[in-house]
Amino acid sequence: MTSAERWLRAVWPVVREHLPPAPARVIDIGCGPHGGFVPFMRESGYDAVGVDSEAPATGPYHRVRFEELEVQERFDAAIASTSLHHVTDLALVIDGIEDALRKGGVLIVLEWDWEAFDDESAQWCFQRLGEEEGWLHRRREEWAVSGQEWQPYLRDWAAGEGLHRAEDIVRLLDQRFERRSVERGPYAFPDLANTTAADEQAAIDAGEIRSTRIDWVGVSR
Repeated sequence: MTSAERWLRAVWPVVREHLPPAPARVIDIGCGPHGGFVPFMRESGYDAVGVDSEAPATGPYHRVRFEELEVQERFDAAIASTSLHHVTDLALVIDGIEDALRKGGVLIVLEWDWEAFDDESAQWCFQRLGEEEGWLHRRREEWAVSGQEWQPYLRDWAAGEGLHRAEDIVRLLDQRFERRSVERGPYAFPDLANTTAADEQAAIDAGEIRSTRIDWVGVSR
């Protein structure tokens, strides 16, 4: 099982909890090559579609960026799982989500708070890396040759990648939607060896590391 598949299986119950009853129309924004939550939703009776430039070539998917999608009928709910922090124009995308949802439609956002990924959290993750190459391996290797302390390296890397701050994502979401809840949780576990979401949460609860995941839920006004 890939890290993406582990992530989807682990957080699907979180997403499912906030979805309206099936057969609601739901769009998964940034579903990725595995189709995101679309297979889970369709198995549960939802009229679900995914949109991503790297979405599966067949099935209920649109292989375009969300900004390029022509919405013919508004959706009852939308999911954006770790897809907003790296879009080019955050405000444009959030405006597009607002336009794509019916009044009272639910938006579920799972995001990475990269600024909270401090030195202790990074070291905890690096000590638990397995053989499967992933983004944490690349960050560790680039940091090792950068000659920088971890926090300056992370800030420079994030700026180079054009990553949006979680604080800005939440602020814009709160401006456009009526917030229902915002919670924090584990994020890195899918890319770690022999480490579950519960393991990472236990380390968060013990104060060993910081939580770097934000789960935001709101409704369209």
